[in-house]
Amino acid sequence: MADFIEFVPAEYSNKIQSESVARELLRCDSAEIDRLVDASLPFEERAGVRYFDMNDLYNLGMYSQKSDTQPELTFRMLFRFAGRSVESLLRPKSWDFRVHLECPECEGHAPWRFEAPDVVRFGGSVVGGSAPGPGSGTAEYAATITTTGARTPLVSPELRTLTRDYLESGYRWQMVPVAMQADYRLVHALGATSCIAASLLLAEQFREAGYRAEAKRGWFCGVLGGALDLPHACVEVEDEDGVLKSVDIAKAQLAARLSPDTKDFQELCLGSTYNKVIQSTASGAASFGRHECGSPVPAHVRADIRSAR
Repeated sequence: MADFIEFVPAEYSNKIQSESVARELLRCDSAEIDRLVDASLPFEERAGVRYFDMNDLYNLGMYSQKSDTQPELTFRMLFRFAGRSVESLLRPKSWDFRVHLECPECEGHAPWRFEAPDVVRFGGSVVGGSAPGPGSGTAEYAATITTTGARTPLVSPELRTLTRDYLESGYRWQMVPVAMQADYRLVHALGATSCIAASLLLAEQFREAGYRAEAKRGWFCGVLGGALDLPHACVEVEDEDGVLKSVDIAKAQLAARLSPDTKDFQELCLGSTYNKVIQSTASGAASFGRHECGSPVPAHVRADIRSAR
């Protein structure tokens, strides 16, 4: 398994998952964990127990080819929709959108800054959604968000070439910490890619080609009962027809890897919008929220997004 991935470098690693979690996640025994450690799987030992980075464990599972690890089963389940007709992804879809913001080491009453949903530009709507007021400790944001899809494929031959070149570059999609994703040159130098890192690099390539482009964060919805708790980003680029297009490069990569029967969805990711994504005002690897109390510890932002009945 260890031959297929790049482990998270020490400066970005957070080794808090115990060996028992690793065995359950990878569907293996202690002897196999020993072999992975011998193959350079990073760990820290505390009180006689080995601890690992969750990103490393997920990536090992994803590329294990065992078919029964938790990451393999989860991602196959997540992308079942991508092999179906894309027409359902183009219809208006409403979501109960709730976000909990927490300042874990709060230093007092201060304004909250939240990068709210930004779906109107792509034909969606927001009902409710008052900005969190000043406070301490925690804050909430709630709204009903309606998203919709539209077929707006890239028309610029240059943009399509840059996008296809990236998809054919051989970068391996991996789970990567958000802070490391912002270091997108390091991620790609390792031969890896990820949602935010891919969007940051592709946006840069689009700008170098003379197009207005920016990596923007958002939420991927409708899976596991709520929001998929993974970083998500797309590239927003103004095409030569003057229309703002969304390139969801990472989802195109994942769909291609996880199922051969996803070509329609992959094409939808290259310029069009679909109703499982809620765009936000956050750029690139920026956080969705912060508390201006002066605490050096970043705010935690957790979204719960459920289909509105």
